[in-house]
Amino acid sequence: MDSAAVYVAPVMLVGLLAIFVRFNRRRSHLPFPPGPRGLPLIGNALDIPPSHPWETFYDWGKKWGALTHLTLFGQHYLVINSFDTAVKMLDAKSTIYSDRPTFVVLGEMMGWKDGVAVGRYGERLRDLRRLLHQVMGTPASVTKLTPVIEREVHRFLQRLLDAPPDQFTKNLRSAVNAATFDFTYGYKVHGLDDPLIELTELASKQFARASMLGSFVVDILPFLRHVPGWFPGTGWKRVGREWGANVRALVDIPFEFVRDRRAAGVSAPSFTDENFSEGMTEHQEDLVKWAGNAITMGGTDTTVSTVTTFFLAMTVYPETQRKAQEELDAVVGTHRLPTIDDRDRLPYLNALLKEVLRWGPATPLAGPHRVTRDDEQGGYLIPEGTTILVNVWGVMRDESVYSDPQIFNPERFIASETKSAEADPRACFGFGRRVCPGVRVAEASLFLYFATTLATYQISKAVDESGAVLEPRVQYTSFLMSHPMPFPFTIKPRSEQAVALIKSLPVEVGE
Repeated sequence: MDSAAVYVAPVMLVGLLAIFVRFNRRRSHLPFPPGPRGLPLIGNALDIPPSHPWETFYDWGKKWGALTHLTLFGQHYLVINSFDTAVKMLDAKSTIYSDRPTFVVLGEMMGWKDGVAVGRYGERLRDLRRLLHQVMGTPASVTKLTPVIEREVHRFLQRLLDAPPDQFTKNLRSAVNAATFDFTYGYKVHGLDDPLIELTELASKQFARASMLGSFVVDILPFLRHVPGWFPGTGWKRVGREWGANVRALVDIPFEFVRDRRAAGVSAPSFTDENFSEGMTEHQEDLVKWAGNAITMGGTDTTVSTVTTFFLAMTVYPETQRKAQEELDAVVGTHRLPTIDDRDRLPYLNALLKEVLRWGPATPLAGPHRVTRDDEQGGYLIPEGTTILVNVWGVMRDESVYSDPQIFNPERFIASETKSAEADPRACFGFGRRVCPGVRVAEASLFLYFATTLATYQISKAVDESGAVLEPRVQYTSFLMSHPMPFPFTIKPRSEQAVALIKSLPVEVGE
């Protein structure tokens, strides 16, 4: 037996024994929820598709109901396909359903375990969320941040006048990032190729890849973390180190920017500046760093995905665009841009915003929860340590909640004399003590993007050189942070008056 086998064989043996014991241990007379029959040891590893698993989970929900139980190498997983059931478990019993499972690569090696999205539930997470609540969890905080968001939305409108279609995503991402970096660090983005924006985008992509269920075998078989890096099949160790360096840079560099600006006496008002003190402990500094990172990372990808979904929906469903523009013209007029103060007077546009969130959720599977003790739900056992996956994509297509759920229809959220409004799609923001702390800011930002774009531009289907209409396909990437796949569309100013209005905005392109 060679040296590698001598080292690895005991680790593998212990790991397989642990799986066998765990798989065969029952701690209650209650049955597990129903689900697909697995194979010995590996469980349902072959049943979960590598692409768009939420679609398969949705089909399982139709077959087995609100709860679907799976196992992967002895680890229990529970897929929830019902909003009401998710609320009963993750909201009503949040004391035991607010933890996160352990991610070896994403959490431990890349370092995201210290942040809000992946961090285990405990005092550190509560401290981080308290900091975030101060900056974006109240109506007053939204009012404070709105001018910065509004400025970048206006910059985005100006860039749309001349930017080629293939620059759309880059323009949008730059605008969203510019706002979050400004009110988090007082940092002014320097053009579309700003190095911090590029680093944020790279880290976001790497986070999305590493967070997918089954991305790395070590996340399913954690005992493999003890296998040396030179052993074949341990490339995840190199990936963890390299991607972790990007995470550390994204956490440290903006904070050091604030420190340097303060030392030079030229700091700008920001979340980090307000929470910075020369006498802060290493722990306090670390909390401010990671809270700041949660603001810039947490809202960027979801906002970019949702605004892109809005453009896709307006392309595919022009009638909804027409109705929203008619409402805007009647309520706001065409002499100015809509502001956040107009929101309460625009019921159709608010319904459209809800429908975008429902129709194309940016996170088709909510961040995984972990139950910290045995629980019973609906007569079934939910064992301690079970990973809980809420199928947000499936919840948004629940035919018992939403009529014709595949159709984009904002009017479903408007009550009338003959019908009630359908359920608010709040599931897209998470559940319990892991609900998105920036919901208020996110909704305000989305409203401004939607309203100002509709007020000034017409979004329509593209045509090819022969004049044939190019029908966009409604397709999304398969990462847990999902984006619409590139689709053809055109965007043109609604009128010369709209062009003049856009050009009169005080923020110039490239500023």
